[in-house]
Amino acid sequence: MKNTLGVRKMTATDWKAVATIYAEGIATSIATFETKVPTYSTWNKSHMQNCRIVAIYNKLVIGWAALSPVSSRCVYEGVAEVSIYVASNYRGMGVGKLLMKNLIATSESIGIWTLQSGIFTDNKSSIELHKKAGFRYIGKRERVGKLNGEWKDNLLFEKRSKLIGI
Repeated sequence: MKNTLGVRKMTATDWKAVATIYAEGIATSIATFETKVPTYSTWNKSHMQNCRIVAIYNKLVIGWAALSPVSSRCVYEGVAEVSIYVASNYRGMGVGKLLMKNLIATSESIGIWTLQSGIFTDNKSSIELHKKAGFRYIGKRERVGKLNGEWKDNLLFEKRSKLIGI
């Protein structure tokens, strides 16, 4: 059997695998300020319905990406925040790159003109992924929040579409 890696739209039935991958990211303490995986209902309300994807390897969900609106104000309707998570056993294999490429294409297909990411300073792989995908560093929020009692800095990256909002 040939090993296949692909991407498809995320469905509610993917939540168990998505939550497991999210929990692995949370456990690293370099991916998010979250300390526990939210319920599907909570997660579902905070992420855009039309921009959620999963990476599949031999029918197994091994990563996910989704967008969240940055604001409810209509002036920001084309601006979204990126979330990308890859299962620990599949990191370093190009899964994040595949998810990012598809997330960017999907976002542009629904009219998103700016993607934003806030990345912890010690999340080197995410920083490199964003740079390689054409995101630019726009600043640093120092001591923006605490995680497990420790102040964390957040690096801000953005990518403007060359197709939408020009």
